[in-house]
Amino acid sequence: MSRYYQQEIETASREKILEIQNEKIVRQVRHVWDNVPYYRHLMEEKGLTPADIRGVEDIHKLPFLSKADLRDAYPYGLLGTDLKNCVRIQSTSGTTGKRVVAFYTQHDVDLWEECTARAIVAAGGTEEDVLQVAYGYGLFTGGAGLHGGSHRVGCLTLPMSSGNTERQIQFMMDLGTTILCCTPSYAAYLGESLAERGYSPEDNRLRAGIFGAEPWTEEMRRDIEAKLGIKAYDIYGLTEISGPGVAFECEEQHGMHINEDHFYVEIINPETGEVLPEGEKGELVFTCLDKEAFPLLRYRTRDICVLSRKKCSCGRTHVRMTKPMGRSDDMLIIRGVNVFPSQIETVLLNEGYTPNYQIVLDRERNTDTFDVYVEVSANQFSDLMSQIQKMEKNLEGALRTMLGISPKVHLVAPKSITRSEGKAVRVIDKRKLHD
Repeated sequence: MSRYYQQEIETASREKILEIQNEKIVRQVRHVWDNVPYYRHLMEEKGLTPADIRGVEDIHKLPFLSKADLRDAYPYGLLGTDLKNCVRIQSTSGTTGKRVVAFYTQHDVDLWEECTARAIVAAGGTEEDVLQVAYGYGLFTGGAGLHGGSHRVGCLTLPMSSGNTERQIQFMMDLGTTILCCTPSYAAYLGESLAERGYSPEDNRLRAGIFGAEPWTEEMRRDIEAKLGIKAYDIYGLTEISGPGVAFECEEQHGMHINEDHFYVEIINPETGEVLPEGEKGELVFTCLDKEAFPLLRYRTRDICVLSRKKCSCGRTHVRMTKPMGRSDDMLIIRGVNVFPSQIETVLLNEGYTPNYQIVLDRERNTDTFDVYVEVSANQFSDLMSQIQKMEKNLEGALRTMLGISPKVHLVAPKSITRSEGKAVRVIDKRKLHD
């Protein structure tokens, strides 16, 4: 029997969801017009007023927002309420340009925690569970989001934050953690670390994991599930929109349900901005329907995926999104070929290698160099150079088949690629492609 955190809305009819969305979007556009001069100016440039938006069928008329807008408006330019009404900020990791700072009223925090609570219950969580939050706390949304949702469900919450693997394992084993929340790369690392200490999957009490914040493949999911003896659930979110919990997997593990009562979703052609029909692959665009402090309309995520409204066996009626299939802005173009790191991970796991790899790009004599460093497991390691070279050639062939381009593969010793206890750094691009 499926369990829900808020059954009435999670299983609402399509008509009911549209009714909620239509009511909220009219109110939200008026809120943004009245309180966010930056966005009002964008609307005025398109000749729009709030009266032009009568429901979600009119959302396509509104201008897009992008991360560039968030940087241009930093720090307060997109704030939708008086600062005295805000109780918190969260921020992106700031890998390029200015940091993106998102603001929250207490109402915003409450809605966010409802969304993460839905995700935890969808993964089987109840007040009987011990939930270990090994996402980072602080400005990063991962720790705060799952922490709040865990409290809502009534789980015993272990606010571990990321890192300190020895302590993670001690608490996991001593307190009997049943649900683990962290990045997939750290989940895989914990699985390795447990095995190194002589633990088998049967020795822990884990039964579920909720993993997000970085791309991961179905092959990596199966690897983590085997190492930890769990069912691994995906969760999706963006700091700009609220954080993890925008969408989440149910027991069917076939796409993530988007919380459509809080977020309106579109798929667009990333080149033209044209809205695409259901089932077509394109860029995700979100509109926040009821956020007060940071109410983004038509925010371009740059994540590429597909939406589906096919009936789900869990009973939830909200639209599902696939795992992001890459990004429209961090796709690698190598010698004119489009390459996504997730493609490389898929090949590695299919060929029996670990998901610990690093792509290094450089440019010599105006030609891209493309090197992939891959850790071998202890039982694959060989002192025979001829054996290693043969394995490298075979893997180069498999990658060429997938990518249409030949990388230079370097098989390296176990544990020689630096582990990340937060987001894994998969790509080092030394090419000077931009000024």
